Amino acid sequence: MRARVDLVILALLMPFLVSLPVTGTTAAPAPRRLAIEVLSNRADLISGGDALIAVRVPRGVRPKSVRVTVGKRDVTRRFDRTSSHRLVGLVRGLALGRNVVRATAPGARPARSVIVNHPNAGPVFSGPQTEHYQCGSCRQPAKYDLLYRSTNPLQSELQPYDAKNPPSDVATTTTDRGVRVPFVVRREQGFQDRDRYTILTLFRPGQHWSATKPQRQWNHKLLVTHGGGCGASYAPGEPPLVDYSGTLDGVPGVTSSYITALGKGFAVLSTALDNTGHNCSVAMNAESVMMAKERLVERYGTLRYTIGTGCSGGSIAQHTVANAYPGIYQGLITTCSYPDTFTAGAQFADYHLLRLYFEDPSRWGAGVAWLPTQMAQVEGHLTHLNAVVADEGLFKAALNPVHACSGTADTKAGDPSTRYDPATNPGGVRCSVLDLLVNQLGRRPQSVWTPQEKAAGHGFGGLPFSNTGVLYGLSALKAGTITPAQFVDLNAKVGGLDVDSQPIADRIAGDPTSIANAYRTGLINEANHLDEVAMINHGGPDPGLAHDYAHAFWTEERLQADQGNTDNRVMWFGPTPLIGDVSWATEALTKMDSWLSAVEKDHSRKALSRKVVDDKPADVADRCVVDAAAQACSIEQLQTLQTRLSTPRQEAGGPNANDIVACRKQPLDRADFGFMLVPFTDDEWATLQSVYPDGVCDWSVPGVGQGPAQTWLRYDARGGGPAYGGRNLPAVPARSATGVVSPVWAPMLRK
Repeated sequence: MRARVDLVILALLMPFLVSLPVTGTTAAPAPRRLAIEVLSNRADLISGGDALIAVRVPRGVRPKSVRVTVGKRDVTRRFDRTSSHRLVGLVRGLALGRNVVRATAPGARPARSVIVNHPNAGPVFSGPQTEHYQCGSCRQPAKYDLLYRSTNPLQSELQPYDAKNPPSDVATTTTDRGVRVPFVVRREQGFQDRDRYTILTLFRPGQHWSATKPQRQWNHKLLVTHGGGCGASYAPGEPPLVDYSGTLDGVPGVTSSYITALGKGFAVLSTALDNTGHNCSVAMNAESVMMAKERLVERYGTLRYTIGTGCSGGSIAQHTVANAYPGIYQGLITTCSYPDTFTAGAQFADYHLLRLYFEDPSRWGAGVAWLPTQMAQVEGHLTHLNAVVADEGLFKAALNPVHACSGTADTKAGDPSTRYDPATNPGGVRCSVLDLLVNQLGRRPQSVWTPQEKAAGHGFGGLPFSNTGVLYGLSALKAGTITPAQFVDLNAKVGGLDVDSQPIADRIAGDPTSIANAYRTGLINEANHLDEVAMINHGGPDPGLAHDYAHAFWTEERLQADQGNTDNRVMWFGPTPLIGDVSWATEALTKMDSWLSAVEKDHSRKALSRKVVDDKPADVADRCVVDAAAQACSIEQLQTLQTRLSTPRQEAGGPNANDIVACRKQPLDRADFGFMLVPFTDDEWATLQSVYPDGVCDWSVPGVGQGPAQTWLRYDARGGGPAYGGRNLPAVPARSATGVVSPVWAPMLRK
């Protein structure tokens, strides 16, 4: 009873007690916290044993009192004071795996960050590396030499520079920061990710350069160059630099855009693995550029933004990396354009099969004959030449597992242990791109293994496309330009390819998991993550080299389908074959630089995707040049000039975007062919029923496995081994990667 009374009295007195003044000293405000930023990359994707790190120092704390440790090791001496509240240092000697970085100071709350370091030889996120890869020089340290631009207009490429005996014809350049310097370039060459990289910068010989104190002619911008083609290699290659992959190399009067970029103050970077002709893998393209950018930030300083440039395979690398690994690029300059590898690959596979039928009259049925114009109609081209070039120059080598590729010895030269041979060495190295991409696509299921796969003990790389259900030549049949007999004979005999790219009577079924993985990993690019990237595409008419301008429009149509507009991309078309104009690579660089600079200056709260559109300069617009005096951008007017050609699948009723590599089926229905003036005979209809037992393509619905790419996938399993099809990286660690781009672009890294 007494206890209850005491509680009541206490409750009545509480309002008066809390209002009484407190005697004695008040509590001191909590100290402000130090902050650690990992500048050179995401903190969990660091490689090579070093990282550029910043420590933000709160007001009231002396920067000299800050102590930085990695584990138990004091690394404070590595840091320079770059402002009154910031220290930056290149920390070396990181152990593989987790490294705990701590910053402490009297009067400040400590900061902590975890860095995950990966081998300089990789991988970081691309998954287990093939054991066959040969790189005897990978442990060599980076090498440096000097180059210069000559005043001689006939010498369009950079020349060797001897600092002890300088040449007399060194040009000068004024950068976009107004710094006038001799056009002397330092070239750094080294190995990362088991392959070569190169970094070029304007350089003042004899003067110091570090990440905290770069030479003042550098504008903190980066151009990344790419090569062409699509291939697989197992030994180091050469980083590509020129604009057009061999088209205009060394031509007097034609200056490559990378030289223009250097003259403006850009750094230029290239890796052998960003060349799809050497390595047709979006994951390794992205990984190698990311690792080289990290090294550049650590040795040269933080970046404002990165622009990619390249033709053909160089456009594929840019489009697919920007879509699957947002943040690596902020601007893309593409030409001889493709959106990705495998939608063009499905097109070229169709050409290959159609050629096997069209070019062998012994396969034609009784009373069936094909004119070259009819072949071209089925293929969707003006002539049969495009199919021949695409097949011979691109498809055959890319998917042929027995052809020679770098890093594999020719069995005829006496080393049968290296190269794949279906009869004598089924466990050897397969030079097919599908096997290079096994981490992304996955292996073929055991239920469909060939004798060679059984002998090797594993499935080969999965087939990411199918031609079952495709009614080749449907539009020509509707137009009455081919007969029902031709249509039936073609579709009954076109057949497919096996896992060794050899012709078979059955259509290509494809591997459903690999097809879905091709979309998931971004190998098929649906443009779902390109809204925050500025893009300039330039091209010209295709003389029959499998680079018709339709491929550039595939990207347009996919952007339109995903985001409802194409406002972050401009299209230039000109009369010069493939590229539009020899000066456009350089002009596009200048325009892209002004575009990104405007976005960088926009400090509004608008979404980055909105800034990219709203801040596009007025003079960056679509351009369709017919001749020197006329401009028109009407697709209807310029359809023939632009060589916006079709494909076998479009001619079979497929979408203009050509992004379905394996269609879903609907029943074969005779009523759907009511347009025919001369109907199928009963025998012809029975043949079609046998060819399409599961139905024909229903192009009105999404294809098998079709969907958006997942971003920032990694291809190693948590318990070791590969994670086929990839698994998502965790969210970007707090306070990391701010040096990869200036802050306005940071949202790209968080996708």
